[in-house]
Amino acid sequence: MEQKERTRRAILDAALGLSDESTLLALSLRQVAKEVGIVPTAFYRHFDSIEELGLTLVEESLDTLRTLLRALRRGAGADYRTIIDGSVTVLVEQVRQHHAHFGFIARERFAGPPAVRAAIEHGIDLAEKELAADLAQLPGTDQWSARDREMLSGLIVGAMVSTAERLISVAPSSPDEERIAETTRTQLRMLLVGAINWRSQPD
Repeated sequence: MEQKERTRRAILDAALGLSDESTLLALSLRQVAKEVGIVPTAFYRHFDSIEELGLTLVEESLDTLRTLLRALRRGAGADYRTIIDGSVTVLVEQVRQHHAHFGFIARERFAGPPAVRAAIEHGIDLAEKELAADLAQLPGTDQWSARDREMLSGLIVGAMVSTAERLISVAPSSPDEERIAETTRTQLRMLLVGAINWRSQPD
């Protein structure tokens, strides 16, 4: 069982590395098997297809980030500045630690197989829904309509996704990385300062 898990991990890592220069659509099962050092038929002991492999990589990338951001938001109370600063810090650290995963998401989000693109959008949608629920705990937003909370959530998550895509193009711990992070913090603070004074219109 331990050997099987190591081989599965090696297949995932090989696919990440090989897709770094293209996309899953251009990647063949034989390429991945050769990179790992297994025969092509052995691939099927772990994944039914390259597309299923891609779905696993999507899950690894987005679920980990969603879990961390959710725990951070719920531990930060109602201090939106703490939520913003902490969330951006977590995002930067995650991109550093899982650079290949975030590069994969950025490429496959628009150019990957349909099922992989749908899984990425589904993961982003889940993040938006979770944040919309948490926004109801911030002062003033409890009087908002659900639709308005969802709209603000979409803006925030969209900014975070865009930030991740910019971060993968710069060197870790570089001035460019800090500039991107600080720009995102400022943008999100401006967004929430305006949002806190927002009043939902009657339906």
